[in-house]
This record gives sequence, structure tokens and C-alpha cells, in this order.
Amino acid sequence: MRDILVAGFVILALPICFRRPFVGLLVFTLLAYMRVQDLTWGWARYERWSFYVAITTLAGYAFAYTGAKTLFLPDLRSWVMVGLILVVGVSLLNSENLRATDLENYTEYCKIVGVALFTTAIVRTRDHLRLLIWVIAMSFGFFGGKNGANFIAHGGSMFIGQGPGGMMADNNDFALALAMAVPLLLHLGLSDRRDVVRRVTLALVPLTIFTIVATHSRGAFLALSTGLFVLAWRSRNRFAGISVLVLVGIAGLLAAPQSYKERLSTISEYETEGSAKGRLDAWAVARNMIEDKPLLGVGFEKFQENYRRYDPKATDQAPTGPGTKVAHNSYLQIWAECGTIAFLLYMSLIVWCFIDLWRMRREAEQRYHSSWILSYTTMFEASLAVFVVGSMFLNRAHFDLFYHFVAIIMVFTTLARRSMEDETLYPRLSTQRARLASSRKRGFRPSRRTVTAS
Repeated sequence: MRDILVAGFVILALPICFRRPFVGLLVFTLLAYMRVQDLTWGWARYERWSFYVAITTLAGYAFAYTGAKTLFLPDLRSWVMVGLILVVGVSLLNSENLRATDLENYTEYCKIVGVALFTTAIVRTRDHLRLLIWVIAMSFGFFGGKNGANFIAHGGSMFIGQGPGGMMADNNDFALALAMAVPLLLHLGLSDRRDVVRRVTLALVPLTIFTIVATHSRGAFLALSTGLFVLAWRSRNRFAGISVLVLVGIAGLLAAPQSYKERLSTISEYETEGSAKGRLDAWAVARNMIEDKPLLGVGFEKFQENYRRYDPKATDQAPTGPGTKVAHNSYLQIWAECGTIAFLLYMSLIVWCFIDLWRMRREAEQRYHSSWILSYTTMFEASLAVFVVGSMFLNRAHFDLFYHFVAIIMVFTTLARRSMEDETLYPRLSTQRARLASSRKRGFRPSRRTVTAS
């Protein structure tokens, strides 16, 4: 039955995806993050639904879409992503033992970046942006709510050792994606005026956190803590926000299952604890790769293959052959595999996104009626901070959600600046104060809406 429902949904959506490519992007996003195909048990589980939706959407954009067409938003970060595709491809061609599977992995990476670039071309309005964020947030909220409820039902003893599939197949990757979704769910819930929607969305926040706890991922714990701190720091009452966060954190740790607390306690034992020590060893191997091949690295997705060659503790083993470890650090991963140029391009995406959000915040703070912009900057800043911290411990340099976030942040800041160009809708503080002073001199009493930012 599930197979029929999923197949019917996708097949019926294809004509709409062709007619309205933005809907195609939403359906593709749903298939990528909610993984509805993985919820089936039969033949629908193995069909290439995302491919069908992508081809139909691109065809519709090329032949049927009547708006102004661009390949991507003319932003510096768009060109950086294009540059990353080229540099990563050169690093792969320069590597040893090039195989067909390597080209398949590179093609998948091009698709990830391509979807991000297409997002900047097709998302053109504030309503489009909000709908896309809702689809992403609720896709992860579905897993957070379902698994969080099971976690409570099992008295906190449930353990999630594997994610739903795709980019979230690993439990640590699954936990990182959910942690990035928490700021989205929180801000969307707080900003929605419909009581039922607001309550349901806000209820998904603690349930999603419970799901993250069930993965026992220490990296996700640190990443989530960072994201929640950013949210508290950016709250209207910073002292109250941080105080509530501390109290909730203490209560959460006291109520957490003993197995999870024991898992977290090993963070301080990184020099002796097996998993943490393995990460330190992998980082040392990555540094050896960088020193040996700083320009183009050992090749895209070839860290494991070259691990033993650069491991000083494996001198008695064969110098080549399949490895057993990954970099366990996204920054060292892309540096060791693809070289310094790729690493600098990758880091520039992160740094420029933060700078753009901070600039956007400063500009919005000088305007009235810009509260939605400030809310979005906080939401994206917290989610991006989650990824930056979580990537310190995970092999996620090619994480789908990261590149999608870069694209969404580009679209958001572009739309926000375009909106604030209209002085009648977003007057500057100095202009608004002058208007209020003039109205008082004439004996008028300004309305509450006039003096309060919406």
C-alpha cells in the first residue's frame, strides 16, 4: 500500500513539476530529506523518484517556464560553488587508480551543488523561500517527532544506530541534520499565527532533541548546544535567554538516560577513549596527506584508499588497498582529498555566509518593520553554526544540506535587501523618528503600529 501511495504521489506530481518548476524543487526536497521512498517496503523503495522529478523540473524550467531564466543567482558564492566543482574534478583526474565508481561519486557531488545552484535561480519571492524552509523543516521534523515519541515511550532507553537513508544513513549524520533543523522548527513555530500549526511545530522541537539524544552522537550534542546558544544570544533578552538555556540544559542532563550521560562523559577522555582517539589518529593522517600533496590532494573520495599509506602506525601493512577509516573532520577531509584550493573555496562559502548574515542583521536593525528579516538571520546563523561545529567531528564536506543552506542564505539576503529598498515599507530609524517628531509638533498621536517594528 505504501508503495502505491508514494508512486501515485510522485507520478501525479510530475505534470505539476513540469508546469511549475518551483513545485518540482519542493517535491525533490521532500524526497531528499524526508525520504518518503525509504518508508516503503517494496518496489517503490528502489525507484529513482528523485531523478524523475529532477528531469521533469529541469525540462519544465527550460521549455515551459515563462519568467526570466538564469542558471543561478549572480552571487560570488555561486561562482565559488562552480569553482569547487571544477577543482574537485581536477583533483580526481590527478589522483591514482581512477575507477568508474570515482566518476559516479563525483557525478553525485555535481548533482548536490547543481541542486543548490538551481535553488538560487528558482526561489524568487519571500513566499517561495518560506515554503522551501517549511518543507525542509517539516521533513526533518517528521523523523524528529516520530523517533522522539518512541524515545519517550521506551523511557529513554531507545538507541538509533542508523539514519533513514541517503545523506542521513549514518546515525551521526542523521543527528547533525536534525540539529540543523531545530532552529528552523523553533523560528517557524514562533512566527506562525495559526495556533494549531504553531503548537505542533513547537512540540516537534523537544521531540527532535530527544531523537538527537537517542543517536548518542557526541558531535551532534556539541553542535546542538552551539546552535541553542546562538539562539539564546540573539534573543531579545539575552540574559533571560541564556539563563533559560542553562536551566533547561541542567534539567535535560539530569533526566537523560544513564547510557547517554556516560557517552557524553567520554568527551573529556579524548586521549584515551577509543572512538575519540581514532579521530585524532585520522586527523594526523589527514595532515600527512596535506603535507605530501597540498595542491590537489590525494583525490576526491580517496581518503580511505590512501589511509594506510600515510598512517605512521601502519608501516608493516600494505601501502595501498582499501582503508578502514575516514577523516572524521569535514575541513581536513576536503583539504586532504581535494587540496588547498578546494579547502579555501569551501571555507570561503562558510565565512561569507556568516558575514552576509551579520551585515543583513545590521542593515535590518536600522529599519522599522523588519522583524521577519531579523528572525531569519538568527535562524540561519544558528543552523549554520550547528553545521560548522558538527563538521569538526564528521566526514561531511559534501553534505547535501550544507550546500542547500548556502543557496538559501544567498536567496534570503538578496530578497531581504530588495525588500528594504522600498523606504515606504522599511523606513530607516532616523527617517521614522523625524516623522514621529513632526507629527507630535502638529498635534497628532502616532499609532502603535507606527512606532513598533513588525
